[in-house]
Amino acid sequence: MAVTADYDAQSAVERELVLRLASLLWRLRRATTIESGLFKIQARHLLQFRQRKQTHLQRQEMIDSVYRNAVATDDGFQKDQDESNSTLDPGPPSIAEPADPSDDLTRSFVRLTNLPTYPLDRLSRYEATLWRQTCQILFTLRCLDRRKAWERFGSRIRGQISR
Repeated sequence: MAVTADYDAQSAVERELVLRLASLLWRLRRATTIESGLFKIQARHLLQFRQRKQTHLQRQEMIDSVYRNAVATDDGFQKDQDESNSTLDPGPPSIAEPADPSDDLTRSFVRLTNLPTYPLDRLSRYEATLWRQTCQILFTLRCLDRRKAWERFGSRIRGQISR
């Protein structure tokens, strides 16, 4: 309702234009919320991927540990094997969290742009359409306001001429 309060609509057409403008601005805010939601969904997928990868690495480490223990029980082989494992096998790689949070945002963006449904492209087109309509409404309201000013000016001139 703040938008309607900003414009002093004098006619039904102006009121409809102002209501349309308020609706467009509300939908633009909603598009921003949708975009944020898309990135939240992708961030959740990225977190789930990391968790699955970490679980896989832990399982692999457990299997490697069982294998090393089984090999270590061989006669006379235990000491040599332990030394070679400790010097040559660094163990499974750890999953480091990205140093920069923007890395996750970048990964999410790339993933969203590569989805077959192209949600960011569609949202972008939707936003562009809303902005175009908003600009048209603002232009029309400005033109109507100028026309009213010109009509007021013209009526003052006519009033002075008729005196």
